[in-house]
Amino acid sequence: MAEHSQPLVHRYEVPSISTQHGRLWSWLTSVDHKQLGRMYLVASFIFFLLGGVEAFLIRIQLAVPNNHFLSAQLYNQVFTMHGITMLFFAVMPLTSGFMNYMVPLMIGARDVAFPRLNALSFWLFLFGGIMLYSSWFLGGAPNAGWWNYVPISGLQFNPGHGIDFYDIGLQITGLGSIIGSINFLVTIINMRAPGMTMMRLPLFVWSTFVTSLLILFALPPLSVTMFLQTFDRLFGAQFFNVAAGGNPLLWTNLFWIFGHPEVYILILPVFGIVSEILPTFARKPIFGYTAMVMATFVIGFLAFTVWVHHMFSLGYGPVVNSIFGITSMLIAIPTGVKVFNWIATLWNGQLRLTTAVLWVLGFLVCFTIGGMSGVMLAVSPADLQYNNSYFVVAHFHYVLIGGSLFGLFAGLYYWFPKITGKMMNETLGKWNFWLMFIGFNVTFFPFHILGLLGMPRRIYTYAPGLGLTFWNQVSTFGVFILTAGLLVFIANLFLSLSKQGAMGVADPWDGRTLEWTIASPPPEYNYEHIPLVRSRDALWAEKMYGNGTMLNAEELDHHAPQGMIHMPARTMLPVLLAFGLFVAGYGFIFSIVWLDVVGLLITFASLLKSMFEVDRGSYIPVQTHPEVSIDG
Repeated sequence: MAEHSQPLVHRYEVPSISTQHGRLWSWLTSVDHKQLGRMYLVASFIFFLLGGVEAFLIRIQLAVPNNHFLSAQLYNQVFTMHGITMLFFAVMPLTSGFMNYMVPLMIGARDVAFPRLNALSFWLFLFGGIMLYSSWFLGGAPNAGWWNYVPISGLQFNPGHGIDFYDIGLQITGLGSIIGSINFLVTIINMRAPGMTMMRLPLFVWSTFVTSLLILFALPPLSVTMFLQTFDRLFGAQFFNVAAGGNPLLWTNLFWIFGHPEVYILILPVFGIVSEILPTFARKPIFGYTAMVMATFVIGFLAFTVWVHHMFSLGYGPVVNSIFGITSMLIAIPTGVKVFNWIATLWNGQLRLTTAVLWVLGFLVCFTIGGMSGVMLAVSPADLQYNNSYFVVAHFHYVLIGGSLFGLFAGLYYWFPKITGKMMNETLGKWNFWLMFIGFNVTFFPFHILGLLGMPRRIYTYAPGLGLTFWNQVSTFGVFILTAGLLVFIANLFLSLSKQGAMGVADPWDGRTLEWTIASPPPEYNYEHIPLVRSRDALWAEKMYGNGTMLNAEELDHHAPQGMIHMPARTMLPVLLAFGLFVAGYGFIFSIVWLDVVGLLITFASLLKSMFEVDRGSYIPVQTHPEVSIDG
């Protein structure tokens, strides 16, 4: 190697001053992918807590027969907001937080391809969530379930503004998701470090890539559906009115064309997280890397071929039901490949049972249970019995909580040192895992039994003497255990972030991917020198076989920065553009023309300024400071 080569682990980099202060201005104007990632994680965790409170209220209501803790109308609102929150404002943006923070680091880039669009994506998500939750104080929340079926959600049967908040709030949030997916695709394709070929990408990056494709093709049908309903409700259109020639099944089909890929939008990033954690702690490469990549693409493709299994009871006939039943079973094959490869990765590995690994093992158990019940639901004659029962509720909670959420907790414990520079307490972490694992299964496994006993989903109460009381009470008891585990996590979070929290090192887990080569937390510019990647598990290979270098300045014609690195400039334009749509949304909901005009003027003024403004960027000083470390 030439004498200008730079060390693999830059042990003296720390974040620049501009990323260390926590003033409101820095949050409003940031285009740094890491700060936006933290903002996603914080905002989505707050929404997760709100969704958890709603779930707690639901279980209190169903603990005993003929309960009047919540009225039927209020229950419908709580029930609907719980589903919307957990899917669109908790789990999905939690995955976006990890994608934003980790993907550029893992591919050796200094930022995403379009930093301003990245910021706009976050603010659209946040303002959409705020709009939706403001409905509680402005006449009532949405009340037709997260799927919002017509005609129940139509103006004739639902004259309030709750459904309008659903349509417009989710359109704003969905626009942010679509923009973000384009950004990730361009970033992964165009901004990989030298030597980072596509088949050397970490599996979390592959999961992000396929997830972004799913978002790009699945969210527009949902946006179109809500756009049509907005015209029905606010402007007198008749897209879903049978009497006027419309068709309510148009909503159902367009919604589930989005709705089932959405399941994989939520779970594929978690597959990537699990595929990063297991090799690190098993001390061996992932088993069957190429098969894992192919399985991810097959899952992404088949996700668009199964939506009718949500509608087996609508009378499409045996041929259609059989076709979609077969595709619903087929999707279990690439998923099974992943589960097999994870188990094979553990086989004969030198496994360290950290908290992150416990969450992964819990994920494997619960997700496998949810997957097996999913195959049962793919059998269309049997599904006529399971349909709209609590058995279905058990299935998707095992997939989306035991699967997605457990995997996200694993990712948080794994990457927490990189994101914060602090180590989470392992003892509290294990208490957190066991309480939530036990509480989750006590809460949701009885749902299988309740479904087989005939308990319909969506009901707000039930009569005594049906055999449902005992299992509902067991489930409600499980929520208290689950809540205790969540409180332990919150305590661990605050303790770890406090002055008493243990300081982390750049590479606390003896990692294998590029993010562990730089300081914790990383500098604003990520890499002082863009790394040269020479193998799939880049960091492991350099530790074992390399000579401690990943960059050759002469070979790559890169010049070492002379104390300064050029980065995108901060700007208020993304938050102003999103705020304009937010204001205009209220104008449409309440038919206030001047509010529409003000909001759209803010939006278009921000858009025009961003189109014609030249971003000359800013220069970040390269700072040095001895790395802080702890024993062990």
